[in-house]
Amino acid sequence: MRSVYFVSDQTGVTAETMGHSLLTQFADSDIKTTTIPFISNAETAQVARAQIEAQARKDGTRPIIFSTILDDEVREILLGIDAVFLDFFSAFLTPIEVELGVKGSKAVGRAHGMSDTASYTARINATNFAMANDDGANTKDYENADVILVGVSRSGKTPTCLYMALQYGVYAANYPLTDDDLDSSRLPQALRPYYHKLAGLTIDPKRLMEIRHERRPNSRYASENQVEYECRQAEMIFSRNGIVHFDTTTCSIEEIGSRILQNLKLDRRVHP
Repeated sequence: MRSVYFVSDQTGVTAETMGHSLLTQFADSDIKTTTIPFISNAETAQVARAQIEAQARKDGTRPIIFSTILDDEVREILLGIDAVFLDFFSAFLTPIEVELGVKGSKAVGRAHGMSDTASYTARINATNFAMANDDGANTKDYENADVILVGVSRSGKTPTCLYMALQYGVYAANYPLTDDDLDSSRLPQALRPYYHKLAGLTIDPKRLMEIRHERRPNSRYASENQVEYECRQAEMIFSRNGIVHFDTTTCSIEEIGSRILQNLKLDRRVHP
């Protein structure tokens, strides 16, 4: 087994995101990941170093460290570990500094901090909108939506809406296709005025069965006939009405959200 660490002077989100993206290329490897956040001074760096070195002795292999540490003193302590040390900020800041002819500020916490209150407020407002307009609960606010996701139950509508809200400040609502909608094969009346905002989500019936069985095992809701019928009818509604739709079967919410934003040419209120 190989131990992998995401080490950061703040939450570790940046190191985790970039590190996991690289590790997906090695899915067959036996890897255990650990996040060590808030390593902001020499004392916490020494504690982190001791933790990593102790585990390395147990593993008998060199650890891999993904780092977004900005402080030179802290970085030097971690560089003393016998490890593969991948320093994201150091790797990318230097070429940018050379190109711009300006030194980076190396301000801790800028990536995910509260320095941009307008962006933070936009994310919060968008998240509140997504929660208030979840599962067709409040269709009167659809006029203010940037996008309305449509699909059968458990096709990924809610998490995708929340991702777009939190990441980009997009006002995303979602509407679940009910039995009545599916039986009629028509676009629900509540959605017709907002045709240009609609994005459909589809999913492979076998995958949907698995998801529903976890929620309601051995129920009609999770039965093969019901799931296949719903998926077939939903795709028919999308095709008949020319609604752009996306297969969520093997996609992450990040990929689904990005495809929706790109295809519908939605403006991002904030940038990650």
